[in-house]
Amino acid sequence: MIDGVIVRTLVTHSDDRGFFREVIRSTDAAFADGFGQLSHSLVYPGVVKAWHGHRVQSQWTYAACGLLKVAMYDTRAASPTRGVTMELLLGDHHQPSVCRLPPGVVHGYRCLAGPAHVMYVTSGVYDPADELRLPHDDPSIGYDWTRGQSIR
Repeated sequence: MIDGVIVRTLVTHSDDRGFFREVIRSTDAAFADGFGQLSHSLVYPGVVKAWHGHRVQSQWTYAACGLLKVAMYDTRAASPTRGVTMELLLGDHHQPSVCRLPPGVVHGYRCLAGPAHVMYVTSGVYDPADELRLPHDDPSIGYDWTRGQSIR
């Protein structure tokens, strides 16, 4: 795991009408960073969106439908996990989860099945000065978005 990344399993209440699932509450201890903005992204199958992060804000990411292979990379100079890459699957046919990304941890995802609807909450509102963007093929990360699914 990358220091400060939190993957929280969600509880689903199902019945013959469908289901109800709480994703995040303002009272969650891990949501102490605050609320700034809720965003929704549609991602088509095969699309890769990478690398993105924040200098100051935290981000919570949830795949409402579809399947994402999410990769994270720790860019923080003072972090005990600097340079560590982490992967997980979010979405359909996997344990319902929400993932917290702390400032300085860049992430990206590849839509394995979809389209995927991705919801994310940031602790602040959009600010271009807060954005961290790296090329999908950044050699310092060395992550291959074209390789097959390695998570089991």
